[in-house]
Amino acid sequence: MKVKVIPVLEDNYMYLVIEEHTREAVAVDVAVPKRARPLPGALCTRAWRPNTGSHLDHLHLPNSHPFQLLEIVGREGVSLTTVLTTHHHWDHARGNTELARLLPGLVVLGADERICALTRRLVHGEELRFGAIHVRCLLTPGHTSGHMSYFLWEDECLDPPAVFSGDALSVAGCGSRLETTAQQMYHSLVETLGTLPPETVFCGHEHTLGNLEFAQKVEPCNNHVKAKLSWAKKRDEDDVPMVPSTLGEELLYNPFLRVAEEPVRKFTGKVAPAEVLEVLCRERASFERAAEPLQPQAQALLALQWGLLSMPRPK
Repeated sequence: MKVKVIPVLEDNYMYLVIEEHTREAVAVDVAVPKRARPLPGALCTRAWRPNTGSHLDHLHLPNSHPFQLLEIVGREGVSLTTVLTTHHHWDHARGNTELARLLPGLVVLGADERICALTRRLVHGEELRFGAIHVRCLLTPGHTSGHMSYFLWEDECLDPPAVFSGDALSVAGCGSRLETTAQQMYHSLVETLGTLPPETVFCGHEHTLGNLEFAQKVEPCNNHVKAKLSWAKKRDEDDVPMVPSTLGEELLYNPFLRVAEEPVRKFTGKVAPAEVLEVLCRERASFERAAEPLQPQAQALLALQWGLLSMPRPK
């Protein structure tokens, strides 16, 4: 199982998962396809997975244009048959419509009817198969009510399993709780994702540095947080993607998975896990607002760049 990590937009990731025997490919979270996030350096750098002979590729895509994903598919010589969408937000799903137009017969899957170009709605616990790759669909409400994470593994393969967590779980953090209760979000994070095998996590955004700075505020004496933050600062200076993580590591420094730990409870002043999580979400939102907020004019400019707004027509 080969995973292509594709930075897009301001801080999103989408992924191309390749079954190397059948050459079938599955895309995860096809965001706005018109612009990839410009990163310096070579077009493609390779990072070896620990203890295996396999690899994943981090793609650096300067000067992207429509439709960059199909260029990658063509370069890899694979057949893109399916899109797995974690949730309906535009920065994870808006590319589905154009991709479906360019690839007749493309299957677009997800758990929310609001997903662009949805072909079939998935349910929790459903299993899919692409060649030797198995996919278990895990409903993880919290960020949105219809958020689905995807747990993948491959038959007779040394590659570790991987979960594509979208905005449910990120490196050292999680997505904002927008549509569900704190109890539902706790169940998604701790009981659904937190009990998976302690291996690879591919998330939907590059928020690692900010997440770790907040984690340090929550647990200033946590040496795992300090070490990961030092690592992240170096990666940030080099403009290198910080995915993937592993669930085993996340349990050591991600406060949203550590709601039962005494230092996290002390920070929130709560004991019940869902209440701890609710305070963490509120405190994290305040922490983010304190860091240079994006001005409305800048937001509009980014939306224009990504094709969400159109220039007014001259009269």
